[in-house]
Amino acid sequence: MGRRRQKQRGRDVQGILLLDKPLGISSNAALQQVKNIFRARKAGHTGSLDPLADGLLPICFGAATKISAYLLDANKRYQVKIKLGVTTTTADAEGDIVETRPCSDITEQDIRTALNGFEGEIQQLPPMYSALKHNGERLYKLARKGIEVERKPRTVTIHEISLLSVDLPEFELDVKCSKGTYIRTLAEDIGEQLGCGAHVSALRRTEVGPFSVNGMVDAATIESTAEQGMDALDQLLLPMDSAVADWPEVQLSADAAFYLRQGQPVLVPKAPTDGWVRLYADKTQFIGVGQIQDDGKVAPKRLM
Repeated sequence: MGRRRQKQRGRDVQGILLLDKPLGISSNAALQQVKNIFRARKAGHTGSLDPLADGLLPICFGAATKISAYLLDANKRYQVKIKLGVTTTTADAEGDIVETRPCSDITEQDIRTALNGFEGEIQQLPPMYSALKHNGERLYKLARKGIEVERKPRTVTIHEISLLSVDLPEFELDVKCSKGTYIRTLAEDIGEQLGCGAHVSALRRTEVGPFSVNGMVDAATIESTAEQGMDALDQLLLPMDSAVADWPEVQLSADAAFYLRQGQPVLVPKAPTDGWVRLYADKTQFIGVGQIQDDGKVAPKRLM
C-alpha cells in the first residue's frame, strides 16, 4: 500500500509541453527532469531523441498521455548535418570510426543528384544501434556485445528532402519523413550513394505532427518559470487536443456524446466521410478521438 501511495503522489497536471531537449541527455532523462519540476503525477514523451540529438520533444502530462501514441505515428522533420568520408559503428559522431574514404572530389551538384533518389517511399535497413528487438532483446544491446543479427528492410517515406548548406566535407539537410525513419541510416545510405560513406554529425528535430519549434520551451525557461510558482509553470502547457489539431473536428450533440462515451458508434450530420477525427461535446469540451467507419458513423477510439 505504501508503494502505491508513493506512486500516486504529485500534481494532477494536464496538457502538453513542447520541450527543446538539450544535447547530451537521453529523452527519458529529460522527461524525468521536467516531470520533477512540474511535480507531475503522470507524464510521458512521444518518441525518443538520441543524446546526440536536440530539439522538439513533446512531453504529455496526465490524460494527454492517452493520445501520445498518435504523435509517435506522426510525421517528423529534422535538420541534420552529415559528414562525408567517414563511417562509424553507430552512424553518428558518437560511434567508433569504421572506415575513412576520400571525398575531396564530391561536389554540391553530386549531393543534389544523390538526394533525388531518396524522395518518396524508400527501403531502409534498421541499424543495429536501434531500440528494435530481436528475440526480446534490444538491438543496441546486442550491438554493444559485438553481435550483428539479420534485419529486414522496412518501407518509409521521405516526404521532403532539401539541401540547406554545403561546407564540405559536411552538408546540412532539411528532412520531413514518416514514422520509423532512421536519419542515421539515411545519412549512411546517401554516403554510400556518393561512394565515400558518411555519418550524422549533428541532428535537430524541428517538427512532430502539428507541433514545430515555434512553441518550444528550453530548460532554462522552465527553471526560471518554476521560480514563479506552479500556476506560472502550467501556463507553458498546450491543451491536449493540440496533439491532433490537424485532424477534422466533430461536434457532438448531448445524445451522441452520451452513446459514444458508452462505446457506441454514432451518426453525426456533416461529419467527414473517412479518417480520424477529434471529438467535442458542449462545443469546447475535448472528449477524445474517433474514426469514421465504412457506414459513415463515428466510432470512439480513445476517450479522455
